[in-house]
Parts: sequence; structure tokens; C-alpha cells
Amino acid sequence: MVLSPTEVAEFFQHVCTIRYRAALMTAYGAGLRVSEVVALKVGDIDSQRMLIRVRQGKGQKDRYAMLSPRLLEVLRCWWRSRHLSRQRQNTSPEDWLFPGWRKGRHMNAESLQTVCREAARAAGLSKRVTVHTLRHSFATHMLENGTDIRLIQALLGHSRIDTTARYAAVSPNAIAAVRSPLDRLGERPRPHLKAKAQTPAKG
Repeated sequence: MVLSPTEVAEFFQHVCTIRYRAALMTAYGAGLRVSEVVALKVGDIDSQRMLIRVRQGKGQKDRYAMLSPRLLEVLRCWWRSRHLSRQRQNTSPEDWLFPGWRKGRHMNAESLQTVCREAARAAGLSKRVTVHTLRHSFATHMLENGTDIRLIQALLGHSRIDTTARYAAVSPNAIAAVRSPLDRLGERPRPHLKAKAQTPAKG
């Protein structure tokens, strides 16, 4: 199941709080699993290199995911609002990015799934939407935008390319954008540019 970009935008408009909206935008904006989103720590957000460190993802492997400028701004808004509500307590890089209601615990994955379903209903989406749907939509939209499938594989943390290739099967826009060799028949071949011979330096 994949949402269109329009459906994704409408979905986010109906997420109940900035806390959950930031978490769900992280799932879509970086292509993370629900277990990876809730387990993020403050120090995992690398705003200098625009990367998100995913610790012990599926297969117990660390990897880096993309951090878009828009997602970074959303996360900063969320963090500022949290600090204001808690009277600017000191934070550590090891603090949970999305803390749970219980002290010392991160956000509950099932709570995030529940909010996800409620937002989809509020947005009037007929599709069954889970956090994995957002991850799936991320991969499909990246593919439709022309991103190399091997880069998508690395971003998703897939160990096998055939796992990533399943997203190609559900991307009709990507298929429609491919040009048939039939349409190229009769075209003049493009001239190959020859490298200019380097002239020896005078003197």
C-alpha cells in the first residue's frame, strides 16, 4: 500500500500533536521503520552532515539515513516546544528524541501506530495506513523521482537488492517514465565527445 504525495500531505494535516507529527514525518522523510523512529536519540540527529544515525536497525546493523532540511526544521520545532513545556531542562545526546510518558522510556511503537490510523481516518483516506505505509511511500516516491535503487537500498537498510526491488513493482509512474527502445528507432546517434588533447605547456 502506497500513498500519493497529495495523500501524504493531507495525512500530516490530521496528526493530533506536534510530537506524533514529528515522529511520523521522520518515518516518511527518512524512510525509517517504526522501531527505528521511536528509538532515536538526540545525538543521532547530525545537522552538520544532514544525516540520521540509525542504531541497531534490522539485522542489528547501524546505518545512516537522510535528514532533509524540512524534517530538521520539524524536529527543531518539536524539541523547542518540549523544552518550553519542561522549563528548558538540560539535555544529553543520549536522551530519547521521542520520549515516552514513562520516565526513561522512549515513545511506544503501538501508540504511534494508533495515532497513524486515527490520522488516516480523520483525513478521509480509504487506504489502511500504518507507519510502514509511510516508509513504503518514501521508497516509492524516491524511485519515481529518479533516485538510484541501490541508494534507496542503503537508505532503507535492506541487505538484499531484491527486497528493495519490490518497490519498483508498485511504482506505475516510474514505469510510465521509461522510454521504449522502439521510440528511439531512426534517431541519429549522439556524437561521442572526444577528449581534447592536452597541449604541452610552453616554456
